[in-house]
Order: sequence, then structure tokens, then C-alpha cells
Amino acid sequence: MECVAPVLIRLSNNSSVVRDEEIFVSIPKTISGLFLACALIAAPGLGVAQGYPTQVVRIIVPFPAGGSTDTYARILAHELRTALDKSVIVENRAGATGAIGTQAVRQSAPDGYTLLFTSNTAHVFSPVMQNPRPFDPVADFTPVSVAVRFPQYLIVHPSVPVRSLKEFIAFAKARPGQLNYSSSGTGGYSHIVGEMLNAGAGIKTVHVPYKGAAPAMLAVVTGETHFKFDNIGISQPQVSTGKLRGLAVTGAARAPALPDVPTMAEAGLKGFEDVYTWLGLLGPAGLPPSVVSTLGEKIAHIMSLPAIRKRVLNDGYEAVGNTPQQFKDSIEAEVTAAVRLIRDVGIKQN
Repeated sequence: MECVAPVLIRLSNNSSVVRDEEIFVSIPKTISGLFLACALIAAPGLGVAQGYPTQVVRIIVPFPAGGSTDTYARILAHELRTALDKSVIVENRAGATGAIGTQAVRQSAPDGYTLLFTSNTAHVFSPVMQNPRPFDPVADFTPVSVAVRFPQYLIVHPSVPVRSLKEFIAFAKARPGQLNYSSSGTGGYSHIVGEMLNAGAGIKTVHVPYKGAAPAMLAVVTGETHFKFDNIGISQPQVSTGKLRGLAVTGAARAPALPDVPTMAEAGLKGFEDVYTWLGLLGPAGLPPSVVSTLGEKIAHIMSLPAIRKRVLNDGYEAVGNTPQQFKDSIEAEVTAAVRLIRDVGIKQN
């Protein structure tokens, strides 16, 4: 860049030693006279997204350690350390069905150094059931990318004498109010999908909430409840040993981990094509587009790695790595669908 003339900048020195003295500093004047503005913009710390990341990136998981959300947050953090060449740590802030950790991210600075890795159970379904909502799933956050998703797997105890979804619906219709299903709690995705089944199939089964996924699964394995919706990774081992029977999966296509199990639509009941549990990365509202782009591209690459895809498939999940806009669109659609279902069915948070 050519220097054409010096620019004199007047600075007032108000120190106790020299008062009212004017100090002149000569700075080369740049083309268009924008040297000073450019220099200020390039100064460290003034451009939030410039050179991102320049410090430790923290991913908050709004659930206890050990669950699937926490596990995949740590897998993602491990890969991001290499991809970003910067430390990425995971911090668990559990409580209030995910609201405590989610609020911490919502209230953080939109600089890309505090992020949220969560599920649609905590981010969509739990808040929309509350009045007032603890946060807005769309307006209060910047979606980055879904890492993985998985369908809900309809499983029944062998005491229920059915081997297909059609047989199950016919059996339930003949016994209104006599079948029950377990879930990890009111407002959890397994509860939501159970009520979708009631509404879509025109049957009446009873919801039995448990305090967590493990006791809810134990209930159906022991026959304390008749059926439930759960993820493939947890359910299929029980199906393989004959302790449970798998009937169908939600989603638009058959699950890669269960290619022989039909979708709900293939089994005779439409309306479950968009029903997936997702685990994804978000930031607070106003996250700089350059940060969103950087993180989104890295996640898409990570989820395409053969070793990661193999791990995801073994867990019964599906690697995604979609765009921020696709992620935002899916959240908006889920909010609309959840509000409608909660209103029509009358689901209330405990």
C-alpha cells in the first residue's frame, strides 16, 4: 500500500507532569485515508470473529455426564481441538430439564467461546410446554449444526401378542386404556411420540412417566409397562435377546442400523416422517456469521470421517452435519408441531 502523505494526530496528555501539552504523532496516510480505521479494526480483541478461535472454546451440556448427549459432545470436542487447533472443553450444567445449562449459554457473550450441545427434548419440547417459556428455542440462539440424529424405535414386551404395527394398533383399539407405555418423564421425547401414536392411530394408551431413561427401559423389559419408544442403541440389544420385540421406527427412511425394520409409514401409519431425536451445537443469539461458518464446516467434516461414522452407526444413530439454515428450519418446524400436539393432547409439564 503506497504512502502518499503524513497525517498528524493530536493527542492530549493530561498527566500530572505535563499539562495541556499537545503531542503530535506522524502516521502514514493510506489510500482512501482509511489506514487508522483499518488499524483499529485489526487490533487484537476489537474484531470478535477475527482469527477465531484465539482462546479456549467451552461447550456446555445441559445434562449430567455419561448420557448420549454428553458422550457426543466429548467426541465432538475431541475432534474440534484438532480441527480448530485450540482447546475445546465440555462442561456439564444439569438441572431443570436442561434449562440451567441452556440459560447459561443464552446469557453468554455471542463470541463463539461459549456454545451449547443439546437435544430437541431439552431445547424444543420442554420449553414449549412451560408458560412462560424459560427461553425461545429459535430467537434466543444461533443454530450451528446437528451432529447426529436417531429415530424413535417402537418396542413392545413379548406379553403383548403382536408382531407388526397394524396388529398392535388393532390390539390397542380393542382394549382402550388397558395398555400403558413408559417414558423418561413428562415432556420427554418418548412421551411426546407416545401421544403422537395415540392421536395418529386413534387409540388410547396410558402414559407412565419414570425418572430417567434407565428405569423407563427396565419397566418395559420386566413387563411393568407394555411398550415404549426409545433409541436403537439402547433398545436393540434387548430385542436381539428376545426380551423385547421391535415393531417400527420413526423417520423418513429405514434406520441404517436397522435396515430390516420398517418405518412407521411403511408399517401403515404416516405422520412420523420427521420424528427424530437430534443432538446439535448452538450458540447464543447474534453469533458472528464467520464463527457460525467456521464451526459448521468443521462439524460437517468431522461427521464425515469414517471412524466417526462407524461409531455413530454402531450406536444406532445417523451422522448429519447439516447447515445452520437447515438446523434453524428444523427447530422452527418442531416448535410449531410441538405446540399443536401439546394443545391438542393437553400435555402439561409436571
